[in-house]
Amino acid sequence: MPTVLFAHDKPRAIHKIGPLLKKKGIAVVEVSHADLGNVAVILAGATLDAIVVDVGSDSFATVETLKKARLVGPGRIVVAPPPGTIDEQLPEVSYVHPGKIVDGVLRAIGGSAAPAAGAGGKPAAAPAPAAATTVEHIIQLKTEKVRELRKRGIDPFPIRFSKKDLVSEIVRVGDPLSNEQHSGKELTTAGRIVQLRLMGKAAFFHLLDGSGKGQVYARLDTLGEPAFALLRDDIQIGDFVGVSGEVFKTKTGEPTLNAKSVTLLAKALRPLPEKWHGLKDTEVRYRQRHLDLISNPEVRAIFEARSKMVHAIRRTFHDLGYLEVETPILLTQAGGATATPFETFHRALDAKLSLRIATELNLKRLIVGGFERVYEIGRIFRNEGIDTRHNPEFTTIEAYEAYGDYHTMMALVERLFTDMSAALGVESIDYRGSTISLKPPFRRLYMPEMWKDLCGEDIHNILKGKGFDRAGLVALGKKLHIESSDATPSAKIFERIFDAKLLPELVQPAFVLDHPTAITPLAKCKPGDESLVERFEFFLGTDELANAYSELNDPLDQRERLEEQMRQKAGGHEEADILDEDFVHAMEVGMPPTGGIGIGVDRLAMILTGHPSIREVILFPTLKAEAKSEE
Repeated sequence: MPTVLFAHDKPRAIHKIGPLLKKKGIAVVEVSHADLGNVAVILAGATLDAIVVDVGSDSFATVETLKKARLVGPGRIVVAPPPGTIDEQLPEVSYVHPGKIVDGVLRAIGGSAAPAAGAGGKPAAAPAPAAATTVEHIIQLKTEKVRELRKRGIDPFPIRFSKKDLVSEIVRVGDPLSNEQHSGKELTTAGRIVQLRLMGKAAFFHLLDGSGKGQVYARLDTLGEPAFALLRDDIQIGDFVGVSGEVFKTKTGEPTLNAKSVTLLAKALRPLPEKWHGLKDTEVRYRQRHLDLISNPEVRAIFEARSKMVHAIRRTFHDLGYLEVETPILLTQAGGATATPFETFHRALDAKLSLRIATELNLKRLIVGGFERVYEIGRIFRNEGIDTRHNPEFTTIEAYEAYGDYHTMMALVERLFTDMSAALGVESIDYRGSTISLKPPFRRLYMPEMWKDLCGEDIHNILKGKGFDRAGLVALGKKLHIESSDATPSAKIFERIFDAKLLPELVQPAFVLDHPTAITPLAKCKPGDESLVERFEFFLGTDELANAYSELNDPLDQRERLEEQMRQKAGGHEEADILDEDFVHAMEVGMPPTGGIGIGVDRLAMILTGHPSIREVILFPTLKAEAKSEE
């Protein structure tokens, strides 16, 4: 049965042509242009009756590769380029219209091929290719290439290269030029080759660096035979090169660097993701973020936007007179939030330690110590479930301002959003199907009022002093069809009611003020109402982005609140806060009235980049360990 290698750079091409060739009794081996150089070497010596090169810009590079590999004789390489894209034709190649590929293949193999009969008179299955194109084979071949280069006195990993210009300068300098105009501006730049096409005595390739992508043109008569031979025979897609030359614009209007020198800087041993299909498998993208960033420019843009966002936040705090500080991650006990900590062990101290679940308690110690405005951007660790909104390690901002309160913190949030929006150049975003305005002022909603409107009764019916009225809470839960059991902590029932009835109203930005004291052990009570505290949560797109208090500075009240949290923990609420005696002792020294806030950086990045999954905005999200293969 005749065998055809089908090289394409559009994923739909093989789906149309492959079945037609198989009906003619022709076995088809599919490969992308990006991997063809490796495939050609692997298949060298195999029997192929024809090779089809479908569609495009990489046709010449593919043909040159196939000629060198001598996989087929003259006339058995069938190229189907888009009409009008081929300026120069190669005598060894049979050119056909894209709609006539099957006819071209039949001519190349010497006539029509009858389907081979299998069992029951059906066409036999196509044979397996002569050799496998595995990643291991590709690495082996590229490793051999590295050894060969070293034997020839060429260092495939030179120690340094002086890069003076970003790759994006090619486009910046070349854009204003007229077609075929030279700029007189010479650049020296470097990056990864992500596309390469050889055209006899010339080559075009695209370089990628952190600033973007740019085209380079190289000619034999400009580079000289040794340098051009290196580019032609030894440099491949994925390799890093340095180039110098003048910027010009091609006759088709593409800003381009006319290379006077090309230097190999690093050989890539592993292949890049296939360029048209890209890297789409989300599990692979998160596990191999380096490939994700190379393959998907939109992913790079997410993390560039996140960096701009964090920079704008730092600038705002600096302008407002806040001091940035760092507090410990390893603690003898983790407090400051309702969460389960990760635990570890320090051998030298012979002591169990916990990773912090908040930075709050140590930052408040700094307020006690005399710093009046402090903040920290830091990593937090919570031993909780993983979903689209939660990762076990995440980044928060916590800030505290002496002589402020939760109104001060609302003004801070609005200032931060004003500055972040300006830094990113956005005033509204599309998030989870809604267009959301980022322009302050934001709504002020009071939880007691929302609770009465949406749950049908006064919030005080479920509260008793500084705790919950368990009977009233359970009764309301049943009335609203909220699932719970005798073992469900009161705080969880309250959370489920809030999520079911109040949360859907919080798509547009809003501060929800005045929360139950029972779930807020570190905030001041509302004057005249010990059941509620001066606390707000800031919501946007139904996501909680910030949590702020008029901070509790009464050490006696603080101890009582934390003792109540310990009772809740003993009653089954595993995530209740702990009683930190060192913190209470610091409070006893005296802390001024203070406003404090915690802001989720990852949630902010999700909102401002329009991605509803936290894994899209964390470079290396926590993943389950991969199962090891049997090999």
